[in-house]
Amino acid sequence: MSLREALNGTKPAVGGWCVIPGSFTAELVASAGFDWVCVDVQHGLIGYQEMLAMLQAIAVVGVPSIVRVPWNDPGWIMKALDAGAGGVIVPMVNSPAEAAAAVGACRYPPDGYRSWGPTRASLGAPDYSPQLANRSVICAVMVETVAALEQLAEIVSVPGVDAVFIGPSDFALSMGFGPRTDEPEHRRVLEGVPAVCRDHGVVAGIACGSAELLARWRQAGYTMLAAPSDMVVLRRAAAEMVETLRR
Repeated sequence: MSLREALNGTKPAVGGWCVIPGSFTAELVASAGFDWVCVDVQHGLIGYQEMLAMLQAIAVVGVPSIVRVPWNDPGWIMKALDAGAGGVIVPMVNSPAEAAAAVGACRYPPDGYRSWGPTRASLGAPDYSPQLANRSVICAVMVETVAALEQLAEIVSVPGVDAVFIGPSDFALSMGFGPRTDEPEHRRVLEGVPAVCRDHGVVAGIACGSAELLARWRQAGYTMLAAPSDMVVLRRAAAEMVETLRR
């Protein structure tokens, strides 16, 4: 199944999230049963070579992959796609112009300005072509500031934007709250995002820091749901074990 098929299915697509560098960790997360797996090069401790190895490990399991690139940087976007990622999540997209720049880096001409060189992306795909790549690659733009959300309708109207991915913590900071806030206003504003996305045929995604938040945002209409990262899961499991042993 492709990333596009996973995100446009009849059920919400729950993704694994990797911030720990290493192919085995990525393979383990991909084997857990997630619908997609993200390699986080923005906040994860992951460089290019680790990213490549992790994409290879995820592919072995047969799960679609996506890379969160460090910034809205054409070089990083193109390198992630050339390495075989099914799409990219682009941080801090605050305007339609910035969304258009992200889309352009994901698509070959005439739809964009992606440079030809699908070094790994074309492996095992004898019919690989600019047109096929343009149809299959996912461009997800992160809306994570008040300024960006005020232009949400314009951002999702940019041709080639396939998904909006909400960063709740950065959005909370933009509102003047702490990153782990549960302020009613923060929740109310983010609950309005899926309807705008649906009206424009765009997938609504969000990062979920816990199983409880995953259930909350799924109920609100988000269909691209990122589970807590490998680091968070490991840290919580280790802490629970230590707590149990010390009782």
